Amino acid sequence: MTTLSNIPWKKLIVPAATMAAFWALAVVAWQASGSAVEGLLNFGYLGTALGLGLGLYALLPKKKKPIGRRVSLVLIGVYLFGLVGLLSRQNIQIEGVFFALMTGVVQAAIIHYLVAKIVGPALFGRMWCGWACWSAMVFDLLPWKRSAGRLPGKWGWLRYAHFGLSMGGVVLLYALFAIDGSVESMTAVWFFLGGNLAYYAVGIGLAAALKDNRAFCKYVCPVAVPLKLTSRFALMKIGGDAEACTGCQACDKLCPMDIQVSEYIQSGTRVLSTECTLCQTCVSTCAKDAIRITFAADMGGPERLRERV
Repeated sequence: MTTLSNIPWKKLIVPAATMAAFWALAVVAWQASGSAVEGLLNFGYLGTALGLGLGLYALLPKKKKPIGRRVSLVLIGVYLFGLVGLLSRQNIQIEGVFFALMTGVVQAAIIHYLVAKIVGPALFGRMWCGWACWSAMVFDLLPWKRSAGRLPGKWGWLRYAHFGLSMGGVVLLYALFAIDGSVESMTAVWFFLGGNLAYYAVGIGLAAALKDNRAFCKYVCPVAVPLKLTSRFALMKIGGDAEACTGCQACDKLCPMDIQVSEYIQSGTRVLSTECTLCQTCVSTCAKDAIRITFAADMGGPERLRERV
């Protein structure tokens, strides 16, 4: 029989802190908007969904822990894609941000990126990519979960090219044709829907070609550009116990982003790679419980990534 005394409360610190941060933001948004409930409900829902997923991950046995992350991905992904994107006719893709910046009007895309992909990563790292992204929600269902490693070379620079092309394309459309594909119009819906379908098509194609579910995230996704900038300073990162680590490298082999987690742990540092999505696969994989979520102040360092041979 489960009682309050049997619940491992320490494991719920991260879920509780994450949920509390979002609810605090919800109250701030509520007050700043003149007591309109939209901000309160939006950030409150997101924080509750993320906290629920993190809580399930913390409490479930190791083999079932991924269920918690999938619950969070579905609850947040469906909400943002379906309700905010399609039903509310808001283009919260990165192109929607560029359209909003061109018009000079603060819209849902601006708020979404500011919270989830610029300010938020300074606290929670790239948790968006691991726990909330509607693209990852689909890619995680693909069968190629164990990557053979990164492609050698500078393929990751493609995402910077993608970022530049998206921004340049929006500037041209707005300047030459006065197209505003950001908010409350069918134009916004078509941009949002078309952009996401293109992402899914490219992502699934790359995953099949490279036998790697996260290929799109590693090489092409433009959202990684702002995320990698501020996640360097994240208070929440993967850490561990160098003495407990046996160097089995199971965490390296199963990391979906091909990070050599064991090298960071054995060197006595946290995982400073800006590729880390805090999916916690390494945490649940470690047979010695040598890896965990930690809070500290540091800055991202050299990328230690596993490459294909």
